[in-house]
Amino acid sequence: MSIGIFVGSDNGTTTDVCERLAGKLGGAELVDVGSASPDDIAKFDKIILASSTWGDGELQSDWESFAEALDGSGKFEGKLVALLALGDADSYSDTFCDALYHLKNVAKGAKIVGETSTDGYEFDSSKGAENGKFFGLAIDEANADDKTDGRLDAWAAQLKNAGF
Repeated sequence: MSIGIFVGSDNGTTTDVCERLAGKLGGAELVDVGSASPDDIAKFDKIILASSTWGDGELQSDWESFAEALDGSGKFEGKLVALLALGDADSYSDTFCDALYHLKNVAKGAKIVGETSTDGYEFDSSKGAENGKFFGLAIDEANADDKTDGRLDAWAAQLKNAGF
């Protein structure tokens, strides 16, 4: 079963994290959303949507046009999807990993898996979390990069148990 990781990254940090995740999953293809088309979704059985969080809690800039092209397309119907976002809990504590919220809205019709606990994170608020759970995996490479590999290991195991 093929896994596609659709990633938007301005400075390469999100891409680096996704490459590490791909290795932990036993292989996955990274797809740059800046050059992707909605038809690329059909190439994969399982999909991870990944973005850094920018500005006032927005998706990385390449996601804007890709998300718009996907809106109403039904491309995620019946797909198994997981979400990953990067954020900075110190500098942007009130919008930490809000990209998870936006990615969840992009994946309309999908079966979303991979929620993670907000325990162990220090932030004020996030649209990407509800009832003590993030909608996917939240990574803070700016302040907690020492926790990234452990979080990726645990999440990869969780995703495999969910069918990835």
